[in-house]
Amino acid sequence: AMVTDYDCWRDETPDVDVTDVLAVLKSNVASAQLMLSHLTEALAETPRTPSPQGIERALDAAILTPAEHRDPALLAKLDAVAGRVLG
Repeated sequence: AMVTDYDCWRDETPDVDVTDVLAVLKSNVASAQLMLSHLTEALAETPRTPSPQGIERALDAAILTPAEHRDPALLAKLDAVAGRVLG
């Protein structure tokens, strides 16, 4: 979710139009992309040690589709988040 304007509750400021909203949305997207870039870099440098809660094993029993029925194109898309259990 990205906030694009506050004019719905600010009576003292002029209303915004679609152009204003799209400009802010574009800026928000750039900020989100930069944040994700920094996050992935930070996570890549983070040691992978088991968590006390075992969260890294959450998908172990979540995949019900037999391996022979899994779509290779979908597996490729899911590799970054579930490659360990789909491999």
